[in-house]
Amino acid sequence: MVLKNLIKARKGHADALSDDAPLVDSGLLPGFEALPTVVLVLDKRTLRVAFANPSAEAMLDLSRRQLGQMAWSDLFSNADELLQTIASIAAHRFHATRLDATLERPGRESLHVHAIVGFLESAPDYVLLELFENERHLKSDREERIHDLATVNKHLIRNLAHEIKNPLGGIRGAAQLLEFELGTLERGELREYTQVVIKESDRLQTLVDRLLEPHRHPHIVGDVNIHEVCERVRALILAEFPRGLTIERDYDVSVPDLRGDKEQLIQALLNIVRNAAQALRERISQGDARIELRTRVARKVTISKRLCKLALDLHIIDNGPGIPEDIRDRIFYPLVSGREDGSGLGLTLAQTFVQQHDGLIEVESRPGHTEFQILLPLDT
Repeated sequence: MVLKNLIKARKGHADALSDDAPLVDSGLLPGFEALPTVVLVLDKRTLRVAFANPSAEAMLDLSRRQLGQMAWSDLFSNADELLQTIASIAAHRFHATRLDATLERPGRESLHVHAIVGFLESAPDYVLLELFENERHLKSDREERIHDLATVNKHLIRNLAHEIKNPLGGIRGAAQLLEFELGTLERGELREYTQVVIKESDRLQTLVDRLLEPHRHPHIVGDVNIHEVCERVRALILAEFPRGLTIERDYDVSVPDLRGDKEQLIQALLNIVRNAAQALRERISQGDARIELRTRVARKVTISKRLCKLALDLHIIDNGPGIPEDIRDRIFYPLVSGREDGSGLGLTLAQTFVQQHDGLIEVESRPGHTEFQILLPLDT
């Protein structure tokens, strides 16, 4: 790591540091100012911050002067563990070691970081820390937010659908009675208006039925071969788009069966692949549209804070224009669509079905490459 290399490079500068001179003024650490990584220097004698580079100031949203007034225990919730590690480093004469730490940020959420802890043999009273955001915790927090949002959406949709459904039947029934009365009064020319009401009521009824679909049918759980699901979806989409679209397979045949509702999984995957195909219409007309279905086995992955020994890792990749940036963060929200003729329900329902299997669905998108990832536990 950068810190370890710089520590080694600066060994032998003992004469440059006196007991009274602050480390920051000694000229010992000029290279840390320009580092993009977060570097803190802690004074073991005062248990305070002796130096912080600009990257540290940015991460903590504190000035160097403010940091200089803070104790270790103000910065790290596991300060005692950090002290024990430092003592171990000194006892075994290691130059650097790594540990996980929790960085406390005043007025903001705490941050899980990897900390590389080292010291200068020429300046044993000072400890150097190089900090990196912990990607595992970032991913876990992101998954939790996605799950919480999906749960809120699910309850909102269900309640909204029921609120619409109840008066909708009354509106349609009243329109039918009115149409009958107009017929008896020989005012048949007005029936076109009642037909508009009836047809729009039917359209809304179809929409409500789609919103309630995930909550209407209980799980029909059995052993599901994911490749049978993929092949079913592939056949359906190629029947809809027989020319100009290639759906490639990259299957790992070692993927075991999973326990789940086959029809729900087919519907979830179908919604995603159909959404991709519809976004590829321009490329389909050019004959170079491509979707890839890829399966892998993932080991020791965390899904919604649960560690899974084995999980299905399914990717749906297309070479379309990408998801519009203004809706990229809301793509799983109900009624959000990148197409004028889209209902905005397909991906919402796909997410619901995946979550009903204790899974996770994520997406990354840029022009020319959109990739949906579905993780489903295999060790349930």
